Amino acid sequence: MSAPLEGIRVVEMTSVVLGPYACQMLGDLGADVIKIEPPGGDTNRNLGPHRNHRDMGSLYLTCNRNKRSVALDLKSARGRNAALDIIKTADVVVHNFRPQAMQRLGLDYPAVQAVNPQVVYCATYGYSRKGPYGNKGALDDSIQAASGIAVLQSMVEGEPRYLPTIIADKTTAMVVVQSVLAALFHRERSGEGQEIEVPMFESMVSFVMTEHLWGQTFEPPIGTAGYVRLMAKHRRPYKTRDGLYLAVLPYWDNHWRTFCELAGRPELAEDERFIDMATRLQNINQSYRVTGEIIATRDRADWLALLGETNVPMMVVNTLDDLIDDPHLVESGFWQEAEHPTEGRVRMSSPPMNFGRTPASIRAMAPRLGEHSQEILREAGLDQATIDSMLAAGEVVLPAQN
Repeated sequence: MSAPLEGIRVVEMTSVVLGPYACQMLGDLGADVIKIEPPGGDTNRNLGPHRNHRDMGSLYLTCNRNKRSVALDLKSARGRNAALDIIKTADVVVHNFRPQAMQRLGLDYPAVQAVNPQVVYCATYGYSRKGPYGNKGALDDSIQAASGIAVLQSMVEGEPRYLPTIIADKTTAMVVVQSVLAALFHRERSGEGQEIEVPMFESMVSFVMTEHLWGQTFEPPIGTAGYVRLMAKHRRPYKTRDGLYLAVLPYWDNHWRTFCELAGRPELAEDERFIDMATRLQNINQSYRVTGEIIATRDRADWLALLGETNVPMMVVNTLDDLIDDPHLVESGFWQEAEHPTEGRVRMSSPPMNFGRTPASIRAMAPRLGEHSQEILREAGLDQATIDSMLAAGEVVLPAQN
């Protein structure tokens, strides 16, 4: 079976997580992803545990499968021209350089459009160039701060905190994929390529404020921003009698009635503070506190047996290591293992979507730096003498031996 993006070529000029993760998703969907790296490689190559090669760290491995790597010095004239020769064959270009950097390199949209008018050119970086922050650099933490995510944690922690996950990079990566696919669909109908800008700040403000715009939805405002249920002090996994934790959310009215009845507290279903969902929302801290007090009266196994077959949303609290052996993920085949050509046996998450006719797949392991340099440059039309000359000058890099 063919993959959804089979026959589509993506040229990626990105590093860290946002761009690599986005382009990996495009690769999982079948695209031929060519990763153009600087001679020093993607900065994430050296992050996390490594087995055989220092430039094959765990964080790099989890964001760069289904790609080929060519290492070019884009600051050299021959390196830039080689990149443009590769781009001539592309359907999509994705980069996460700031606009000024791409202009200096001569790889901004006008330059790329001149050699490939139908290309979909996607730039993703911190802040839209349309606003005063357009020249600022950005990483996940600074975007969490700017977009309101960090201050949401102050409702629980008492001070702003970053979420311990790179949520801005990964969420913006999904916006990149959505945008590229929409642009390819438009090109399929019209023949037109186009430039796309996907800024992290605007993507994450849209993400956060979907529910938190709240009273600011109206103009003039009829209340402050912030979805009150999500900011409740007692909104957290509940500790059971045996010291374990459960996520239990008797949210809808039928959930609440079922929970109260099975917990042996039917009177709470008629309590004027909790009589319906709107009233529970007005008294959300009390509702969460009472639920937590009830959960603390039994062991976790008791609650799983009592509520497991009901409609009340409930789930155990997994540690990160628990996820490796989670029975649902194991049974559904979510975790895949494969032999990496240089790094031995590795574990990967599967593409999370399931297609009936055109499945996503893992076809190739994350490449060494410059593993496909010669192959890709020959495909782009460079002769071997030119490639050898660029190798000698350090304008092209092959995998290191150590």
